[in-house]
Amino acid sequence: MSIRNLIAKRPWILAVAVSLVVVAWLASGRLGGREPLIEYPGGESVGESATTTRVQVNSMVAKPITRAITVYGQTEPARTVEMAAETQGRVEVVKATRGRQVKRGEIILKLDTRDRRARLAQAEASVNEAQTSYEAQLELQQEGYVSETQIAEAVAKLEVAKAELTRARLDLDYMVMRAPFDGTLQDRAVEIGDFVRVGDQVATFIDNTSIIVSGTISERDARFVHVDDTGIAKLATGQEVSGRIRYISPVADESTRTFNVELEVPNPDGSLPAGVTAEMKLPGGQVLAHKISPALLTIGSDGEVGIKVVDEFDRVEFFEVELAMSEQDGVWVSGLPESAKIITVGQGYVAQGQTVEAVFAQGDTAVAGTEAEANTEQMK
Repeated sequence: MSIRNLIAKRPWILAVAVSLVVVAWLASGRLGGREPLIEYPGGESVGESATTTRVQVNSMVAKPITRAITVYGQTEPARTVEMAAETQGRVEVVKATRGRQVKRGEIILKLDTRDRRARLAQAEASVNEAQTSYEAQLELQQEGYVSETQIAEAVAKLEVAKAELTRARLDLDYMVMRAPFDGTLQDRAVEIGDFVRVGDQVATFIDNTSIIVSGTISERDARFVHVDDTGIAKLATGQEVSGRIRYISPVADESTRTFNVELEVPNPDGSLPAGVTAEMKLPGGQVLAHKISPALLTIGSDGEVGIKVVDEFDRVEFFEVELAMSEQDGVWVSGLPESAKIITVGQGYVAQGQTVEAVFAQGDTAVAGTEAEANTEQMK
């Protein structure tokens, strides 16, 4: 029987033959020691030699930097007051319009005062009457015609009349609503002719001469942030400003275990809007850090983020790192030894504890970058 007829009757024989050829080819390559190599930019290869694996390393020395804690939050006015009516009456005059900046004591609106002036005149008359009666009782007491009890009653009537006069004057003052501090009239809920009662909300007044950027920080970062430290905030509008940390919550939120933090930013011209999202950079203390490419970060066996380095015995070590600061051309990480040979090529092909052959990159310098000093100075 010819081979062609045999394959036609038993096609599986061809498949088995092809498989055997492929296996033999792979085995021959393995035995011959031909391994895939990683090409360096300079032409060298990194891969498995007969004994060890080559990796490219950069020798770096950590630099002290001021760690930046990133906090996301939003802007809000320094103060917000919901102004409510302290007496009842009909709105007679409206002075301030929405969005207008006003000074402390400026009139926002007035209520009709006609009946209040009549009550004030009545209260003044009652005080005069009670005063006259009291003085007359004193003269009669000297002649023995009035008892101590009658004098006490006259004094009580005089005090009641004075209290009514004070109340009438206050009620008249309440008819005029004034700005409690320098700020902006955010909203007004009434117009001329509206009738308001005690407790009715009539306006919302805000102090936007300074803006508060508020957010939350983690338990781990809270100990590094201090009141009166300087922070930087970048608003969603593109504006970048600096301010002073004015408040840190002394107690963590029960549900999130985070601490509230507020950055106060001067806003004398009112150009910074309230209610927009913002990203804060707060100083988190000085740390020793290396500047690396984010591509060098790897995942450890327990899911931790870290960097692979080569130790003095040419063994691979894995160090968990923390992000200290992020820049456009790299990231600063802490957690590595002060001086480290960081694997820059081939880190994905070696494991912790493995002995390797370290090849230094061309033009390697033992510095982590001079940008650290500039960033540290900026955060001061």
